[in-house]
Amino acid sequence: MEPFKSLPLIWTIFEGTLATRLRQYTLTGKIELVNDWKKLFNRATAVVFPNYVLPMIYSSFDSGNYFVIPGSPAEAWEVDNFIASHRDSPRVKMGYGPDDFVIALVRSQFLYKGLWLEHALILQALLPLVAEFPVDNNSNSHLKIIIISGNSANNYSVAVEAIALNLQYPRGVVRHIAIDEDEADNVLAAADILIYGSFLEEQSFPGILIKAMSFGKPIIAPDLPMIKKYVDDRVNGYLFPKEKISVLTQIILQMIPEGKLSPLVHNVASLAKDTAKNLMVMETVEGYASLLENLLKFPSEVAFPKAVTEIPPKLKEEWKWNLFAASAHSTYANRTLRSLRFLDKLEDQWSQSQTGGSGSVIAIDESFPYDIWEEEKLIGIANARKRREEDELKDRTDQPRGSWEDVYRSAKRADRAKNDLHEREDGELERTGQPLCIYEPYFGEGTWPFLHGTSLYRGIGLSTKGRRREADDIDAPSRLPLLNNPYYRDALGEYGAFFAIANRVDRIHRNAWIGFQSWRATARNASFSKIAETSLLNAIQARKHGDTLYFWVRMDMDPRNPSQLDFWSFCDAINAGNCKFAFSEALKKMYGIKWDWDSLPPMPVDGDTWSVMQSWALPTRSFLEFVMFSRMFVDALDAQIYDDHHQRGHCYLSLSKDKHCYSRVLELLINVWAYHSARRMVYVNPQTGEMHEHHKLKNRRGHMWIKWFSYATLKSMDEDMAEESDDEHPMRRWLWPSTGEVFWQGVYLREKNQRIQQKEKRRQQSKDKLSRMRRRSHQKVIGKYVKPPPEEDMEISNSTMV
Repeated sequence: MEPFKSLPLIWTIFEGTLATRLRQYTLTGKIELVNDWKKLFNRATAVVFPNYVLPMIYSSFDSGNYFVIPGSPAEAWEVDNFIASHRDSPRVKMGYGPDDFVIALVRSQFLYKGLWLEHALILQALLPLVAEFPVDNNSNSHLKIIIISGNSANNYSVAVEAIALNLQYPRGVVRHIAIDEDEADNVLAAADILIYGSFLEEQSFPGILIKAMSFGKPIIAPDLPMIKKYVDDRVNGYLFPKEKISVLTQIILQMIPEGKLSPLVHNVASLAKDTAKNLMVMETVEGYASLLENLLKFPSEVAFPKAVTEIPPKLKEEWKWNLFAASAHSTYANRTLRSLRFLDKLEDQWSQSQTGGSGSVIAIDESFPYDIWEEEKLIGIANARKRREEDELKDRTDQPRGSWEDVYRSAKRADRAKNDLHEREDGELERTGQPLCIYEPYFGEGTWPFLHGTSLYRGIGLSTKGRRREADDIDAPSRLPLLNNPYYRDALGEYGAFFAIANRVDRIHRNAWIGFQSWRATARNASFSKIAETSLLNAIQARKHGDTLYFWVRMDMDPRNPSQLDFWSFCDAINAGNCKFAFSEALKKMYGIKWDWDSLPPMPVDGDTWSVMQSWALPTRSFLEFVMFSRMFVDALDAQIYDDHHQRGHCYLSLSKDKHCYSRVLELLINVWAYHSARRMVYVNPQTGEMHEHHKLKNRRGHMWIKWFSYATLKSMDEDMAEESDDEHPMRRWLWPSTGEVFWQGVYLREKNQRIQQKEKRRQQSKDKLSRMRRRSHQKVIGKYVKPPPEEDMEISNSTMV
């Protein structure tokens, strides 16, 4: 499985070389290579094109993820590179002299039936120019008209010659060149004027006009809406109405008095060059910003970016040309040639892989990361198969045979010694003597770089598939089956790790203190330094603050809180304005309040701050008390949100569909519990390790809801829910039993009676066995064997008798 499959991938395509090559692969039977490319197209979250022609060319690979965002700096940048790398005059290479006047006639990239008629009309409008250019001694006119067309069929060249002949153009004036737009740089550089000869209305500005304007060539085009949007008549170009083709004749005669371009035309071309350099910047920036806004799903604790409308105007005025400086003087090769070389190399690698029998995996580059992950996956599969075979063979090996009594005694001895033979990991051994262990919940491989590897920290994976290899991490779903449900794994977020650890905590956690740290804290450089770790451990060992909540990520420094809001206002701000309502309703259900009650536990504004991002440490006993409170609160919260959120995806704690519906409210729950259960709250500076107590106990008097959050109250509520679950087994959907242990006095008594009954049963079985052994009687001998006398004696006795 690809490690970053859930990450959005945007692929931008600027030319059609690959589409042409894919058609060749289909014709030559390289279907596997075509299928590999289809997989890459389908893998992309969005495939972005700069115009509306390319999506049609790649239509066979469209899986519904195609987008068009007009505009790109590619045309202007390629023209600059072409000018810098071509010192020789393109006119000389094409066989044109200094006295020749070259007009390039280009068309739309779309093919349609009326194209030849439009070219004929334009050639008819240009016919008066022939009289303006003298004929040399060889009867050749200095006027040259080049028609550029991507259609390489010979019949179109014949059609152009027939049109020129019918219009009585001198031989050699009109010429057809069958090249694509990407290969027309030499023609554009050699031309004096460019005429856009298509009357088809398009949705994006023609790229060939951008290139011509970037070369500093004056352009003439029909007044189509998309062209008029960026070209002002007689300012940075010339426009003519497509209904009145005669206007084109007037324009061209005004531009070329006496066979040369007028100074006004040179000024227009200069302005056009400046326009083309930063054409459609605003559309491109806003288009990509809108695309990212729709594709990227930010976690709940991330500060959302500004809206597209709030992008500063300065960023939408021009391209960042300084970023192109490093490659501005590189060796020029046009886009098509670069693509062809790349595809040739790729095809060779694919052919070699087919010859070697290694499958049809596309090796795009030696450093391409998918190769590494593919190899790692194959190694993992091979190792797993090898271990499975070894385990099976181990069970099949010949064992020394003995009596059933020996087998029974050996099995009992192995069962008793099973726990004693447990081999501990190095990290577990190092943590044994520490007073604190900090757990780091994570989900997926993308979070691995933000996890710590020292013995103070231990990872806890919220999913079995994304756990780190060869790491002493805890598999949360194996400890809490609820996390196998994707809905609750996403909705609870890191709270699922709290419940998984607390479920029979003594089996994995034997330290006096327990801590948690979000991997996002490390990503924001808010995790502990070595100095801060030592400071916290010293304070815990010295019992400096007693039963305390230590935290190191502050609410007042959270990027989501730029206005420095108070606790409940901040909670409302990150929960679509419904935090106080959700909290109040959950407490009402949790404590069984029937009347109309909307009070909230007071969280005073006293100049101190609160904990965010689930990064804190507590005594293990206090942590279990907090989890006991949290389980009941989450159950009450789930009862009011689940139906609408699970069925329709709507959560009133979020402005949009959000899988992590509960997480933002639960993120702040530790503060409410710690404040009102009379725990001290101490902030630890994650860099320096300095400690400062917030919300001092003496200032809380009269503000704490002690009875609501006392251990006796919570324990009695917990036992009542456990008794209901154990005795009545309610059939309704109920989250609480799935979040941890179900234990009350009745369970203890039942387990005690079961142990007594099992002990009595074993004792009785032992007595019965001894009794059977005592009553066992040996079978008497049936008879004795009498040896017959020898044969000689028998003969003597017989003779005597005779």
